[in-house]
Amino acid sequence: MRSIWKGAISFGLVTIPVGLYSATENRTPKFKQLRESDNSAIKYKRVAETDGEEVEWGEIVKGYEFEKGRYVVFTDEELEIATAKGGNKLVDVVQFVEESEIDPIYYKSSYFLAPEKTGIKAYRILLDALSNGEKVGLCKVALREKEYLATLRAMGEVLVMETMFWPDEIRQAEFEVLDEEVEIRDEEVAMAAMIIENMTSEFDATAWVDTSREAIQELAQKKIDGQEIVAPDAPEPTKVVDLLEALKASVEATKERRQAS
Repeated sequence: MRSIWKGAISFGLVTIPVGLYSATENRTPKFKQLRESDNSAIKYKRVAETDGEEVEWGEIVKGYEFEKGRYVVFTDEELEIATAKGGNKLVDVVQFVEESEIDPIYYKSSYFLAPEKTGIKAYRILLDALSNGEKVGLCKVALREKEYLATLRAMGEVLVMETMFWPDEIRQAEFEVLDEEVEIRDEEVAMAAMIIENMTSEFDATAWVDTSREAIQELAQKKIDGQEIVAPDAPEPTKVVDLLEALKASVEATKERRQAS
């Protein structure tokens, strides 16, 4: 893997030189837009709104729209000073919190932090200390001209940094439909809990695959081989008439499935 940038973890008075690496990759099948008549790939041009003239990359600057149609222009150097405290590439650990205190809705992207040779001992000390508890470091870090809130945690033999949304970026869950009064019986909640219990097992990452990606790859190969593509019969949707009866049936079905596994 190639590092995105090299910087350091600032942990108290300790500085640990590290490299930052993407921990995930998007493996969704990619499609290109083509002209139907000859499958020629479509290209896009960067044009100015005022006159429709094409604009070269070297002529493009970054503008912040403070009013409709009015902008102030920033240079890359100005943005670096504003977001990275003068260009310091630091994962600045501000405090430690219980991991359970952070709702997963805050998490954005995951990165590996691997140590430089000069920081391996300090890195291992921090890794071991985090591994022995249930706390994560709450950090500030600048990536791609934007400052992020982030967490730092141990995952096996490596430290993982997860960027987060700022609290004011999380929308409030306000839905009128949730204000409606409905009658919920204890029996219904108890059966829902039984279904959850029957469907509970340890997480096995190897058991989960992207079937839609596999299906697209399979269909693509069939097209390459000149085979006819036939749509499978779609199952009829199950009609649920009575919620209580559906819960009872679900309890029995999940119980049988658990006994069979």
